[in-house]
Amino acid sequence: MDNSKSIKESIWSQFGASLDMLENAITMCPDENWDTEIRFWYDCYHCIFWTDYYLTTEPSKFTPPPPFTFSEFDPTGKLPDRTYTKTEVLSYLEHCRKKANLIISELTSEKLNQRWINEYKNYSQFEILIYNIRHIQHHSAQLNLLLRQTINNAPNWVGQAKKN
Repeated sequence: MDNSKSIKESIWSQFGASLDMLENAITMCPDENWDTEIRFWYDCYHCIFWTDYYLTTEPSKFTPPPPFTFSEFDPTGKLPDRTYTKTEVLSYLEHCRKKANLIISELTSEKLNQRWINEYKNYSQFEILIYNIRHIQHHSAQLNLLLRQTINNAPNWVGQAKKN
């Protein structure tokens, strides 16, 4: 098997698995727990917003899709103007899944080494993908803890991506 194909498949398998875990937590959250003082919805949105941003190969050109805004960039921690629905958040996650799958499927050795640079980070494309996986897993774990604390249940671990 071609080495670059194996690397791309492995990266997608783990990136997709992290998105699957996030999706499972969102889906498991009961509607009555979506918009409470623990702000489950916001943790989901925050994670997906930054997933989308880190998947943007030129960060200075990033624009979130409607109805989402740049509130995450507000240095004061301003929340979005409204609560996003579970359907909207899941749709944004699907947007990120497609974006990630496309970026990963088009990876070459050259692209893996291209720089992802913003005001705070200077990573290779490979490293920002790994960083992104870690960020998604961090929030998926937080959401699973919230689910355990509120409904005494949480999704199972996902070892590899279930879908493209």
